[in-house]
Amino acid sequence: MYGEFGICTQFTLIDSHAHLDMEEFDADREDVLRRAFQAGIRALLCPIDISSERSLTITLGLASEGLTFHASAGLHPHQAKLLSPVLLAAVERLAAEKKIRAIGEIGLDFYYDFSSPDEQRKAFREQLALARGLALPAIIHSRAAGPEIAQAVREEGFSNGGVLHCFTEDWEFAKTMLDAGFFISFSGIVTFPKAENLRRIAARIPLDRLLVETDAPYLAPIPHRGRRNEPAFIVETAALLAGLTNMPLDQFAETVTRNFNTLFKI
Repeated sequence: MYGEFGICTQFTLIDSHAHLDMEEFDADREDVLRRAFQAGIRALLCPIDISSERSLTITLGLASEGLTFHASAGLHPHQAKLLSPVLLAAVERLAAEKKIRAIGEIGLDFYYDFSSPDEQRKAFREQLALARGLALPAIIHSRAAGPEIAQAVREEGFSNGGVLHCFTEDWEFAKTMLDAGFFISFSGIVTFPKAENLRRIAARIPLDRLLVETDAPYLAPIPHRGRRNEPAFIVETAALLAGLTNMPLDQFAETVTRNFNTLFKI
């Protein structure tokens, strides 16, 4: 059959990273989830911003027939200045209650300065240590920070693996993190006309380490660029990546779904 976006949905797919707690979805969250199901999405992972009670409540309360929701929790680098023992304890409590499958998103973002580089470094390393102690993978945000991310993972002795979400950096960084046991996830950015180098990198990622995401409400893929992103749009990104890897879309969807389940132990 064909979904409302004109792409065959004779497959099941996952969205490995979507911020469905955000206010951009408050007016029509149920419709967004319905469209995701119609587009072939069957499971989503939604990160909790542990500094926000709203994020915690909405994410853990997500429900829709036919969709399975998974959560992670952490302090984004933009909120790194809010790091406290109380917030780290809240993440640890969610893990103990089996409500999260990963720590994140955590990381470094040296493009924006919502938190200082030193605040980001401290928060990232403390959360890596927490993930190591909890035996959970890490969902890592990296922008203009690849070498320091790799250095921190190495120096913290972090070997639980995880995912570089919304990957936009170079092949050398991707290769380093693949060697460290990480998956690489691509968002709608990979469909943008000027992302040719990113597409070349995506084509080199081993198929058993590849993931796809929306990062909704951000980064809608072509032809939806400029609109609020939502999980249903992931089909466009998946179709492009399937072409890069010379796979039929249904086989690609099966592969990334299996990768998702492997990483998050589902």
